Amino acid sequence: MTTAAAHVAPAWTLRAAHALSLLALPVCVWRLPFAFGYGMGGAAPDQVWWNTPYVLGLSVLTELAALLGLGFVRRWGEVFPAWVPRLGGRRVPPAAVIVPGTLAGVLFSVLCADWLVLAFTEGPRGWPYADGWNVLAMTVSGLMTLWGPLLLVLTVAYYRRRR
Repeated sequence: MTTAAAHVAPAWTLRAAHALSLLALPVCVWRLPFAFGYGMGGAAPDQVWWNTPYVLGLSVLTELAALLGLGFVRRWGEVFPAWVPRLGGRRVPPAAVIVPGTLAGVLFSVLCADWLVLAFTEGPRGWPYADGWNVLAMTVSGLMTLWGPLLLVLTVAYYRRRR
């Protein structure tokens, strides 16, 4: 039987897990003005009743998903918290973390490949925003291109620590 000390995450993985949630934050903040009809240098979004809750909900869910990355380095990624019905205190099966982490990491890496191609081939001209705004949009959304690879790195580190 392994001890809890055997599963301590290396310091670099702690920093990477925190970076994961911080990478999502600028995109979430960038979206917020769209919820209230401001186009951020581009066309203003249609004002329909569901626009505000959709954008706010998407930003909150994005950040919550990014915060789940802390499960790769925290105890609750290895043992279910006591408050979880029927599972509290039991060991988290490694596959329950590794499989979704790998799938999400690959998915986000592939999705961001299109962004990288557009950014390098067209630059700021490829964005539907006014000058200045397009550079800000590229910078903010460009940070999210790191999300998939970082998630894959954390998944591999989790796998190595849990085997």
